[in-house]
Amino acid sequence: MTHDNSDDARLAAETASGAGELLLTVRAIESDALTGRELGRRGDHAANTYILERLATARPGDAVLSEESADDPARVGADRVWIIDPLDGSKEYGMPDHVDWAVHIALWEAGRGLTAAAVAQPAIGVVHSTADPVPAPRPARRRPRIVISGSRPPAFVFDLARDLGADLIRMGSAGAKAMAVVRGEADAYIHAGGQWEWDSAAPVAVARAAGLHCARIDGSELEYNRPHPYLPDLVICRADWAPEVMSALAAHATGPTDSPRAAMARAYIRSLVSHDASHVRLAEDAWRVENGERTGDSGIEIRDRLENGPEYRPIRRVRDLQFREWHHSVVARFVLDIAAGPGAETSVAVIEHFDIPAGEIRSIVAIIEPAQGNS
Repeated sequence: MTHDNSDDARLAAETASGAGELLLTVRAIESDALTGRELGRRGDHAANTYILERLATARPGDAVLSEESADDPARVGADRVWIIDPLDGSKEYGMPDHVDWAVHIALWEAGRGLTAAAVAQPAIGVVHSTADPVPAPRPARRRPRIVISGSRPPAFVFDLARDLGADLIRMGSAGAKAMAVVRGEADAYIHAGGQWEWDSAAPVAVARAAGLHCARIDGSELEYNRPHPYLPDLVICRADWAPEVMSALAAHATGPTDSPRAAMARAYIRSLVSHDASHVRLAEDAWRVENGERTGDSGIEIRDRLENGPEYRPIRRVRDLQFREWHHSVVARFVLDIAAGPGAETSVAVIEHFDIPAGEIRSIVAIIEPAQGNS
């Protein structure tokens, strides 16, 4: 069954709006009882359930790629795939008075790419959609503004801003940053710290409909519905400013980027220190073995131990991290510095083998031993 893209865009906008209203309700009711992270997860789950049910009713034959659902590899061969982030900026959602969070809903079609999308920003009562696009304004300001990640800005962006004579603005949520450019509140959004397809699909579709320039930071196309839904970087900017921005990026954004599998392994390793496994992609039946001992029999159990396991609490830092990759496998070698009492640390050397056949980590096998110089 075929659908008119205007109907798809209206469905995206109505669904994003409804999910946004639900998120506002959850935030109002639960904010006193739940911590910031728990509130974000409650909102994520509620919005994801709402969106999936709405799409299943309205478009029962379509596939879905959602941040909050297990990835079905069959979507890669589907004609129509909805790419959704039920709550982009869950950290900001869990923080009182923050408005920089969003709902992303986009439709990808085989042979056509992104064809319909909506980004809702419920906290400011705005929904941007491809159903009724408005050309992005070209504000006249003395210094252009570039929005960047509040937590992981690209290292090169400070030199780039200096060369462009631009001011940097930190903000949460990829959708909030992209929509700031759509509304003319900023002139560009640049990211190179690693993202997933659901982070950018809807914002990119809406930005393109508004006449903005959207690309990878090396100038290549942004591609969606890939087997591994990892898109490490992007730039969204005013079309008239694009040549200058892309030239500056070519000079400054020269570092290597992770492959999709290495990015999944890196997210896991980061969580050893942060104790936040929100961005760790684990299969439901994932398992982990450490020095021959089973330490996890499901994705839920592994994620819970990363966040709450007492064995991870003393970890202070990860260093000397190196990746080797072939076929489905990623091997990470690194050193963990661990608190060993007041003012004391010890170190262990870790070899961690990740099996990542598709868009999630299936298994982890770890070998841990004292680092050189430790007895």
